[in-house]
Amino acid sequence: MTLLLIIVVVTLLDSFSGLLRKKVLHGHKVPRTFNPLKSSYLQYNKKFLRNFSRHSLFHTGLGILACVSYYLWFFSQHGISLEQLSSGIRQIGFYLHRMFTWHNFTDWPLRYYLTQILITLAIVFTGTITATAIALPLSFLAARNIMQGKLAGIAALLMRRLFDILRGVDMAIWGLIFVRAVGLGPLAGALAILMQDIGLLGRLYAESHEAVDGSPTKGLTSVAASPLQKHRFGIFTQSFPAFIALSLYQIESNTRSAAVLGFVGAGGIGLVYAENMRLWNWDVVMFITLAMVIVVMTIDAISAWLRYRYIDGNVVPQFTLPERRYSGAESS
Repeated sequence: MTLLLIIVVVTLLDSFSGLLRKKVLHGHKVPRTFNPLKSSYLQYNKKFLRNFSRHSLFHTGLGILACVSYYLWFFSQHGISLEQLSSGIRQIGFYLHRMFTWHNFTDWPLRYYLTQILITLAIVFTGTITATAIALPLSFLAARNIMQGKLAGIAALLMRRLFDILRGVDMAIWGLIFVRAVGLGPLAGALAILMQDIGLLGRLYAESHEAVDGSPTKGLTSVAASPLQKHRFGIFTQSFPAFIALSLYQIESNTRSAAVLGFVGAGGIGLVYAENMRLWNWDVVMFITLAMVIVVMTIDAISAWLRYRYIDGNVVPQFTLPERRYSGAESS
């Protein structure tokens, strides 16, 4: 029942965010007969800008007032007293002292920790790459600028709801489900990442397809290109940078989040976290945290190089016709 309520909330938020994106990104279309040089249009634009400024200031003020009211309500209901705050700061200082005081470092099973980190990376790459390969073709079925028509629109709506269901369930919950299904170990963690990333990446890929310019697709239609060619060269060519950036970022994000999977028995470094937290070995916890930070920074550097290689690329020089030299015999 709780999962069903979470999925319903995610679906409602998805519909609301879709309306906001449509209003903010697309806005109002300018009529074809618009001529900004006519005096009537200039007078209309001045009046429109004045009204728009007042309108936007009013809505901005309402938004700020709503945010301030929400924070006041939240801290009045769930805030803490000054005594609790001071006690919490002292506890944090105590834990930080224990984290940075490493006892008997040479006796730690460093090879075991390194093995668990490598298993975590294997879980992340297996789940994320597989989810990318599945989510990319499904994202075309969820893009509204591709699935046009009544039946196609219904199919796109159903595909979006499927993405909402998959990403509405947290990765840790998927881990618990697959631990019961396939047993303890890395396979359950990889399947948990797979299920959540299909919903998340599929939705993000679909949004990137919808944000492209429609002019190349119209040009391909005018030369009798097939639907597959229009989607490949008119849409995916423009959304490819977003596809690379989102996929690389999701690998980084899953590397940080996969530590939670070990707490539920889905393999990886999270199991080491859980064991040492129960034993109050906060120095080991800090060591593993620093090791994971180094791993994430390394992945970030590699992904930055890949983004530069496949998104920025090299500047292609403009093609110019070579100058032709005429000899004296040719001129005569």
